Amino acid sequence: MSLKLKQEILQHIRAHQGAALFARDLQRRFRVNGRARRPFLRLLEELVEEGSLVQLRGERYALPRPADLANGKITLHRDGYAFVVPESGQGGDYFIAGRNLGGAMDGDQVQVAVVSGRRGDHREGRVVKILEHAVQELVGIYHAGRGHGLLIPFQKKAGPPFEVLHTTVTGAKDGEVVIGRIERYPLPGQAGQVKIVRVLGAADDPAVELLTVAHRFELPYEFSPAALAQASSIAQTVAIDELDGRRDLRDSPFVTIDGETARDFDDAVALVKEAGGYRLWVAIADVAWYVTPGSALDVDALARGTSVYFPGTCLPMLPERLSNGICSLNPGVDRLVLVAELTFNKSGQRQQSTFYPAVINSRARLTYTQVQAFFDQEIANLGDDVRLGPQLLAMAELTRILQRMRQQRGSLDFELPEAEIVLDDNGRPIQIQKMQRLFAHRLVEEFMLAANEAVATYLEANRSPLLYRVHEPPTPEKLQAFQQFVAHFNHGIQLSGERVRPQELQRLLTEIVGTPEEKVINQVLLRSMKQASYAVTNHGHFGLAADDYCHFTSPIRRYPDLVIHRAIRACLKNKPLSVSVVSQELAADVSTKERRAMAAERDFVALKKCQFMASHIGGSFEATVASVQPFGLFVELDGIFIEGLVHISALQDDHYNFEEDLQRLVGYNRHRIFQVGVPIKVRLVRVSLDSREIDFVPDEPERRSQSLRRGRGQR
Repeated sequence: MSLKLKQEILQHIRAHQGAALFARDLQRRFRVNGRARRPFLRLLEELVEEGSLVQLRGERYALPRPADLANGKITLHRDGYAFVVPESGQGGDYFIAGRNLGGAMDGDQVQVAVVSGRRGDHREGRVVKILEHAVQELVGIYHAGRGHGLLIPFQKKAGPPFEVLHTTVTGAKDGEVVIGRIERYPLPGQAGQVKIVRVLGAADDPAVELLTVAHRFELPYEFSPAALAQASSIAQTVAIDELDGRRDLRDSPFVTIDGETARDFDDAVALVKEAGGYRLWVAIADVAWYVTPGSALDVDALARGTSVYFPGTCLPMLPERLSNGICSLNPGVDRLVLVAELTFNKSGQRQQSTFYPAVINSRARLTYTQVQAFFDQEIANLGDDVRLGPQLLAMAELTRILQRMRQQRGSLDFELPEAEIVLDDNGRPIQIQKMQRLFAHRLVEEFMLAANEAVATYLEANRSPLLYRVHEPPTPEKLQAFQQFVAHFNHGIQLSGERVRPQELQRLLTEIVGTPEEKVINQVLLRSMKQASYAVTNHGHFGLAADDYCHFTSPIRRYPDLVIHRAIRACLKNKPLSVSVVSQELAADVSTKERRAMAAERDFVALKKCQFMASHIGGSFEATVASVQPFGLFVELDGIFIEGLVHISALQDDHYNFEEDLQRLVGYNRHRIFQVGVPIKVRLVRVSLDSREIDFVPDEPERRSQSLRRGRGQR
């Protein structure tokens, strides 16, 4: 009966030549009243869910027109609304109010219909059909109940809790972290339902924390049996027959320079100063020798795309038997490498570059702090080889030359410090500080940048397909907004039409060093930039002001570098890789996996910061305004590299307006200004481990007394 009635409803609406009809008119036409009204309205909802009808404002229903429908991916906002970016050629994005989500979850492929009206610059839409669900499993906290339990997802965008039938619970305890497979997706007025498929354990167990983040971001964390078996079959020492066709550089003074906690050393460097300039060797672990295309190791490496580094631990791209063993350039042992041998004149211009497989034996495993101590005092334990000291001084000379030349061409050096999190033996954070950026770091970076550029130029000259590392210029709109922003700090940039020369931006970054506005200008400029990615078409690298650039120096931890190694090997044999091997699909895939890894790393760092602050609730801190948003201030604690939010509702001494062009909040009555660099004393009031949020309120005597006076007046 319902199917027949649906067909009759559609025929009736078609007879009105596509005009939208009110629900009450349809009820009158089909003589629906009393108890039949609710089933009839449900029938209309089903037609909407099927995409046969679209529901417009005012309880009106109409046939969908091609121009009214669009397919795309939905992105949910934490406040309950969403946006849908249509597939190419279907116009701008749609704003989707919470009531119009139709049960869609973040990342779903959906079909949307136009709703009359607009929301700002966006068309307003309604989800009429879910084409493909993006999420099949959820990670969250299990709470036991009488009739059924609840799974509260860690992913805030997953929506409200999901029901867990007790018949699906296999040993889960109240408060434990579990993985639930979605059996029924949520609908308006109906909760979703999950079946528990795995119990991870206690939420505060560091191992569970890692597994939780891995599941939340869909990071592979277990290698396949085939990959582990292949790794186990690889010898941990270099055999004599593996040296055929390789240059023997075991007498060269190669050294590795890494952080104190590093365990995988994929690059080593050596340098000699010559009459006309410098000769630099950059030796990179020959991972392609061990990981062949299509092998089990290769399949698992591609599934990861990159190693993911967390405080105190790592999800490696390759099994540790390779990444920390035979592919790691440990000191005092023979290792197979692919070498970029580069010569530079005294001005830092690259003269020649050659590439070849070799074998090396690293003289020393040096750390950044160790090398920096040598540069600062020229005394440090650099190992037994007396040539290391003079070699490091020559390296410092070349680094300064390369750095100066790169800055002159417009390469951008952002000064945005990162957090260094110190953990105890139980994986708990005991200290959070700004990571020191030393000249020793820059030394390694300059040599790796030089090698990457040389490789890209070599492969392009040999007409080899390759994965470029590209970074396109910012859009004209972003540039103009940034120009207006820095003008308020009495700084300026010159635009050439709708573009800007990288040298102009680097001039600005140099100009603001040491000023109060340095951090915010760095942040705003970085947000104005497009995100770097991988591509098979060369668009250049704007941030580095490089015409040709690729990633070559980290094949242990980045899949694109492994592809580049294979391309070099093919060119050395005069058999460049085919275009089908290095595809745009591959470039898009590894770019997506890189962004996934970065998001997971940020999330884990935020968790550790929240754990560190959880025991300080109620405490007062001296802080500095780090950034300003319409909804409040982000403040950075003095002496502790932690940021948190002072919501605008906590600024109770006045009504504050956000001035977007100046990035500041200004009080309407007292004209107090909150902008980047302003000191403020704050009190910690809330820490949420689940949402990774830290909330403060102002902690100033004047504000406390005003709050008390208001409280007495209200009573």
